[in-house]
Amino acid sequence: MVENIRSGFSAGKMKTAIHKPDWNRWWLVVTYAAAMAWVESAVVFYLRSMMHRIEPYQAYPLPVIGGFASAELPREFATLVMLFAVGALAGRTWRARLGYSAIAFGAWDIFYYVFLKIICGWPHSLLDWDVLFLLPLPWWGPVLAPVLISLLLICWGTLASQFESVRSVLAPGRYVWLLSVAGATLALYVFMADELAASPRGMDAIRTILPVTFDWPLFSLALMLISAPVVATGWEIWSQRNASIAAQTAEESNHSQFSA
Repeated sequence: MVENIRSGFSAGKMKTAIHKPDWNRWWLVVTYAAAMAWVESAVVFYLRSMMHRIEPYQAYPLPVIGGFASAELPREFATLVMLFAVGALAGRTWRARLGYSAIAFGAWDIFYYVFLKIICGWPHSLLDWDVLFLLPLPWWGPVLAPVLISLLLICWGTLASQFESVRSVLAPGRYVWLLSVAGATLALYVFMADELAASPRGMDAIRTILPVTFDWPLFSLALMLISAPVVATGWEIWSQRNASIAAQTAEESNHSQFSA
């Protein structure tokens, strides 16, 4: 009978156990993302040097030179594929794979600006305007804006990949993800608002437009919505860890009483 109780106690511990964080894997993904960021910043430095656009916020920020556009757009897409591929390889579950992909993307984006600063001295501050992306239209925003989103991605990716319960797969509810998607859509609108307004006038207008103001209040709302999975996942992990500790304490107390 004592052996049965001991077996049951061990099984209870297994059910409430939490996987230990795999920080070696986390650091490998970050190192890969940093290496990609150096390649990205070097390529951007070469292109901007040839086009005399080290500082992108100037007249005619997106000039058409040769066949660069036909190569640049697929290159940006290929970069995203590589970032998501390393996440898929690093994770053991679909949730961990998404988490590592988020970590890779966030680290890559932050190190990209760090390395650009090292290579050419730009950006001068986190409030410098930058062309963030070109698909489907150019995204404009202060450097601080994508950095904040990247920090959220790293936070959620770390929670998703490093704190998985054996008992159940932690996953924010559907409504939490809907809030996050709404926030991402709103952020995209803020980044492309001027381009969307200029789009009826054609591609020349889109290439030459320079945004004047950034809608920080609307972007702040977008950030809050995007952060919903971070808050929900963090709360669930904290709750499950506390429940796991309480269950193990109760099992140990019952076992001690029986042994006595």
